[in-house]
Amino acid sequence: MASILVRDLEESVKERLRSRAARHGRSMEAEVRDILRDVVKNDAEPSDGLGSDIARLFAAEGLRADEALPELRGHTLRGLSGA
Repeated sequence: MASILVRDLEESVKERLRSRAARHGRSMEAEVRDILRDVVKNDAEPSDGLGSDIARLFAAEGLRADEALPELRGHTLRGLSGA
């Protein structure tokens, strides 16, 4: 297993880690390991951006990557409250 040394950690952070570890009934070292595991397991690959994500969602509806979408300026939206 690897080891990591953390320098210049603020005393307030250390105390909060100590309190958190005590609440969970484990050592500070075990608490830090658990925190790091949680952070990296939820760390997904960065997305290509919102537009790309939306295009991917609607690809099954016939939207192609090279297809331009028409703008809807000047159109009235129906069925929305307040519109």
